[in-house]
Amino acid sequence: VQLQASGGGLVQAGGSLRLSCVASGFVFDKYAIGWFRQAPGKEREGVSCISGEGARTSYGDSVKGRFTISRDNAKNTVYLQMNSLKPEDTATYYCVRVRSNICGYDNDYRGQGTLVTVSS
Repeated sequence: VQLQASGGGLVQAGGSLRLSCVASGFVFDKYAIGWFRQAPGKEREGVSCISGEGARTSYGDSVKGRFTISRDNAKNTVYLQMNSLKPEDTATYYCVRVRSNICGYDNDYRGQGTLVTVSS
């Protein structure tokens, strides 16, 4: 199982980024995929999750209305569109595989992370 996150970078406050998570080594549409983030000195925070078939999504309170998760099962890829970015969104973002086709369960694999830096 591999999860490869990409798309991070430096952006000004109010800007946008789209993260991608490309997966391999498992039947992609049988698993929900989530995004977590962790900033230096802070606890890990759940950002978003999408079910295996893509019909159900969930978001952390701090990103609701600004971030949108989606997936393309033909490409084994999950996307996280991040708009109206704030300095407090600065963190390393990780994609994870959930132990189910729906969200709300533990995750078992994690990608290497991609750094998002939002300047004020």
